[in-house]
Amino acid sequence: MKQDAFVLSRWMEGTGPEADTVISSRVRIARNIEGIPFPYLASDEQTAAVLAQVSQTAAAQKEAFDDFVYHRMADLSHQAKQVLVEKHLISPFLAKESHNGGVLLRRDEAVSILINEEDHLRIQAILPGLQLEEAWQEANRYDDLLETGINYAFDERYGYLTACPTNVGTGLRASVMLHLPALIMTKQVNRLLGALSQVGLAVRGLYGEGTEIIGNLVQVSNQITLGLTEEEILRNLYGVTRQIIEQEQQARQALLNDSRQRITDRSWRALGLLHYARIMSSQEAMQLLSDVRLGYDLGLIDNIDRKLLNELLVIIRPATLQLLAGKELGAEDRDLERPLQIKKRLNRYVDKTES
Repeated sequence: MKQDAFVLSRWMEGTGPEADTVISSRVRIARNIEGIPFPYLASDEQTAAVLAQVSQTAAAQKEAFDDFVYHRMADLSHQAKQVLVEKHLISPFLAKESHNGGVLLRRDEAVSILINEEDHLRIQAILPGLQLEEAWQEANRYDDLLETGINYAFDERYGYLTACPTNVGTGLRASVMLHLPALIMTKQVNRLLGALSQVGLAVRGLYGEGTEIIGNLVQVSNQITLGLTEEEILRNLYGVTRQIIEQEQQARQALLNDSRQRITDRSWRALGLLHYARIMSSQEAMQLLSDVRLGYDLGLIDNIDRKLLNELLVIIRPATLQLLAGKELGAEDRDLERPLQIKKRLNRYVDKTES
C-alpha cells in the first residue's frame, strides 16, 4: 500500500441513528461449501476450489460485484493486512492465513467477503450508527447472490454448518460498537455488562474476542446462532442496545447535572493534549479521543466532529501509522509519529471549518 492509499471506511462517517453512542453496527454471515472440508482441514487444492467457485459466481453477477476489489492475503504485506484488521474489514485470523485466503472488498468498505478464513465464506457488512437491520440487508443480499452459484453446507435439522459449533444454525453474528464513557466513569458498567451474558450476549473490546476495553469502547454481540431466526437475533440485540443507550444517556445527563465544569475541562484538556503532545501511546490516545467525543456529544465542545474522531480511532493504530508515515516504525517511533498524524488531521479540520 502506498502512503496515500488510506481511505475512510463507510462506518467511520459518524452518521446514522444513535451515532452519539453507537459507533457502528456489524453483521457477519458464516457459510461453507457442500462437499469441501472446512479450511483448517482442507488441502491447498480444496481451498483453491473454494476461491474458484466464489470468483466464478461473482463474475456471473458482474453488475452486483463490479465495485468490489479482490485482495489475496499471500500478495499483501504484513502491514497492509494489519491495516485491514485495524479498519475492521478482515479478521486477525484471516490476516495470518495465506492458505488461499483473500477478501472481496467493496469500494466503500461497507461490505467485505472473507474467503477461506475459519469458514469458506464470511460475508460482513458494517455501517455507522445503530443500523443492524440495514447491515443485515446488505450482507444477506450478497449471501443470496453467492448462493446462486454455490451449494452451501446445510442440514435440515441444524441449519448452516460451520467450523465453530457456536456459529451453527443461522451462521449469523451481529454486533454493535458502543461508546460508554458515562457508565464507565460512574462505575455502573460492570453490573450492566455482567447481565448481558445472562441474555446470550458477549462483551468484548474494540477488536473482538481477547481484546480489552480501552477508550470506553465496548463491542456487544450475540453468542447464540442455533435455534433462533436471523430476525430474532437482530431483534434481541437491537432491544438490548436500546436499553444500554438509554442507561448511558441517563448517566451522561447525571454527569452534566453534577459535574458540568469538570467534564467540560476534561474534554478541552484532552483536545489540547491531542493537539500539542509530542509523544503519545495508543492507549492514551484512545482515552483522550473518548474524552473529546464525550464533550462533543454533550455539546460542551464544538470544533470537532464524529467523522474525524472515528478516523483518528484508526490512524493511531500501529499498522496504519506506519502506512501514513511511509516506513516501518518501532514502538517508540510510533509513539512519536502518533501525535504528528493526529495534529495534522486536527489542523486540517480547523482550517476547513474556519474557511
